[in-house]
Amino acid sequence: MKPEISVITPVYNEENNIEPFIVSVQKTLKKITDQYEIIFVLDPSKDSTESVIKSFANTNPKIKLISLSRRFGQPAATIAGIHNASGKKVVVIDVDLQDPSEIILKMYEKIEEGYDVVYGKRINRDGETFFKKKLSELGYRVINYMSDINIPRDVGDFRMMSSRVVENLKNLNETHGFLRGLVSYVGFKQTSVEFDRKARTFGQSKYNRFFGSIKIGLNGLICFTSKPLQIMSFLGFFFSTISFLIGLIYLLTKLMGFNLSPGLPTTILVITFFSGLQLISLGLLGEYVGRIYDEVKKRPQYIINEKINF
Repeated sequence: MKPEISVITPVYNEENNIEPFIVSVQKTLKKITDQYEIIFVLDPSKDSTESVIKSFANTNPKIKLISLSRRFGQPAATIAGIHNASGKKVVVIDVDLQDPSEIILKMYEKIEEGYDVVYGKRINRDGETFFKKKLSELGYRVINYMSDINIPRDVGDFRMMSSRVVENLKNLNETHGFLRGLVSYVGFKQTSVEFDRKARTFGQSKYNRFFGSIKIGLNGLICFTSKPLQIMSFLGFFFSTISFLIGLIYLLTKLMGFNLSPGLPTTILVITFFSGLQLISLGLLGEYVGRIYDEVKKRPQYIINEKINF
């Protein structure tokens, strides 16, 4: 029988969070249905995360494990879970329980009202630094300003999706899986439920540290718009026009008999400014070319080493 709900949880070095997560999520799911599955997608870990999950899976067939062949990262692990989920509704949630499992009840009620996607919108974010909050806020502003689709602010991957949204996600063969953007791209009727995000009980996040967040943000920006390239083209045209006008002014002043003393600081500033602009433009082009290169190779987003209870 097809499960009513599939819960997908990417994990990496989270041995202390597995048991409290299972207890909390099962308690919530049993208020909805007995037909559910909890799918852990494991990036090979250095601690005993895998053995802890297997010990629960051995006694409960509703707990399932997908072990990847190497560390592919959180976005790929999440996509792997989505591809292997069989539930009528699919929930994506982190294992650290910063996103409270009881919110799944509210999401389910919204789905039953006719929505296809219900995402959790964070009101407060305990345990996160001021810098991280502001970086996230800035990232969402930039992505939404640049992107051709609207990606909700203060929203992570925590969400519930209907089966038709999941089926459409499975048909998107993009190497760089930015789930928030992909779900917005798929569309259908979407809404949110608000909640206060808790601080972690055990340890620190192994995913989405500073550079990981930057990488995911770049995927969100570059994979959903070409506006940065258009901006670079505009800036190139603008500064070329300024350069031409400055050259024309110098020519006219020379013809009029004025002698202008060359300024070394001005020369250095101009050279360094335009050199920096050129490097930024090349770097931006490199980001697009790199993603094109990844897409045309058509390599799989993930490789599965082992599946348990499927």
